[in-house]
Amino acid sequence: SRVSSARLLVVGAGGIGCELLKDLSMTGFQHIHAIDLDTIDLSNLNRQFLFQRKHIKRPKAEVAIKAIKDFNSGIDATASQANIKEPDYDVDWFSSFDLVLNALDNLDARRHVNTMCLAAHVPLIESGTAGYLGQVTVISGGKTECFECQPKAAERKTYPVCTIRSTPSAPIHCIVWAKDYLFAQLFGERVNEAEDDQGMNAEEKAENMEELKQLREESKALSRLTEAMGTAGFPKAVFEKVFTEDIARLLSMKDMWEHRRPPTKLDFVALQELVSAEFDPAHPDDQSILPIEDSCALFVHAANRLADRILDQQKQGGQGFLSFDKDDEDALNFVAATANLRSQAFGIEQKSIFAIKAMAGNIIPAIATTNAIVAGMMVMQAIMVLSRRMAECHTAYVSYNSKRARSIVKEPLATPNPRCPICRRRYLTLRVADCSQTTLGDVLAHVASLNGTDRDLQLGDDIAVVEGSRILYDPDFEDNMGESLKSLGIIPGRMVTLTNEDDD
Repeated sequence: SRVSSARLLVVGAGGIGCELLKDLSMTGFQHIHAIDLDTIDLSNLNRQFLFQRKHIKRPKAEVAIKAIKDFNSGIDATASQANIKEPDYDVDWFSSFDLVLNALDNLDARRHVNTMCLAAHVPLIESGTAGYLGQVTVISGGKTECFECQPKAAERKTYPVCTIRSTPSAPIHCIVWAKDYLFAQLFGERVNEAEDDQGMNAEEKAENMEELKQLREESKALSRLTEAMGTAGFPKAVFEKVFTEDIARLLSMKDMWEHRRPPTKLDFVALQELVSAEFDPAHPDDQSILPIEDSCALFVHAANRLADRILDQQKQGGQGFLSFDKDDEDALNFVAATANLRSQAFGIEQKSIFAIKAMAGNIIPAIATTNAIVAGMMVMQAIMVLSRRMAECHTAYVSYNSKRARSIVKEPLATPNPRCPICRRRYLTLRVADCSQTTLGDVLAHVASLNGTDRDLQLGDDIAVVEGSRILYDPDFEDNMGESLKSLGIIPGRMVTLTNEDDD
């Protein structure tokens, strides 16, 4: 009954979130709310199985909730397309749930949810995956480590699609484009793009009209290019498509270049004429930055090699596609050459093949099976938390090591770090009738009155008040004491920190 009556909040409806929502809906949970700001992209479809092509550009949370209702029509499931950090999602809102489950891939959002759950005294199940690796743990204020108790490794950067496709400004943008877009489109596993509107009703077709149009255009262009594989004109066709025609299309968007440097179209024939007779594309110097004409020659060589490999596979009845591997010389040379050619077009610093290998190899793919395993472990932990069996909860890891007999390992939940700046805080909810009439001085006076009755506060006479990175008050800065909360930008749902001035 505790499972069926519990109100759950699922934050994130992507890779882990899709698996998690499906599992929850089929395990007896009846009250689920999902929140996610993102919309569905074509690249999501290979691992976020609740989504189909007809759902592209629609909100992830809404589509995922509709999908799980198809599995279990009796559940009370709702969705929000929103940023979990918005003021509307305050401590009172978090307090309305019995359990929160994080399915996020964003470090800042994970930190925020951790803090809100501690303030709302709601247990949190935290998760994450990176390729074949994954982990799940339970966070309960005052009982276990929180998300911030141990330092986190720097988050691996992700990049907006528009930056990668249209306005790159750094070498990594060009490398991601070359690896995840161009290589994948030409040599990766291809999906039949025809009949994209199959199964859609009239409303859905209208809603996705622009996206469907773009998909059809990309499909036709890709077909024309791949059909030329094995011919002498294949590299030239690819080059002129991506470095001449596509650049020309971008240049036609005048507004895009009002405040940034416009790209330059590249000339395939002119570059080919400049290639030195001494340059051997079969054995390029991977430690040096190649002249742009040599990158063009390397591109031609690698494109032909990859095309020949695919054609050989097809002749032998094979799969007819390749996956990028940084240790695959042909694949690496293709990505390095096209990344540097794109860098040249956009006036960006170029890199050596060796440097590109390191940068491209650091892009960790999302793996659907890892997400599925982690989601299943989250549901098991959720059942134990709601059944008041915290002693049976643990931190679980999905590991990838062929020498080990087990791929899932667990360890006891760690106790809170006494020096953690987040979970050692005492959280208070202050209800303010009118932020325009209540001053910062009023808030401090109210907290001072609580300090005498709440031994957990332990505030001294000299305190500092901080909101985000702003200092609002300290003993040497009292200018804001008479200012209203509204004038200071403190609105309902905002978190303010009070600390002893001499606190480390």
